[in-house]
Amino acid sequence: MGMATVGLFTGMALGFAGHLAGFGASLLVAALGAIGFVSGRFADGDGELGDFFTAASTATGGGETSRPSEDDRRRN
Repeated sequence: MGMATVGLFTGMALGFAGHLAGFGASLLVAALGAIGFVSGRFADGDGELGDFFTAASTATGGGETSRPSEDDRRRN
């Protein structure tokens, strides 16, 4: 299933929750959906806890980290 389809279903679910139960329910659906997405990535083996923190710093141009790379650790 493509990301556009996932986005479509997500938007429809939030729209139905907002229409039927109010804005607070749509926020609850969004939060539970995010938790389900993260736990699904962990269950598939695609995610690690560090992925959620390092991706934000590299996307904003955070630059190099102070930790040595794997190649540097092998050389020492």
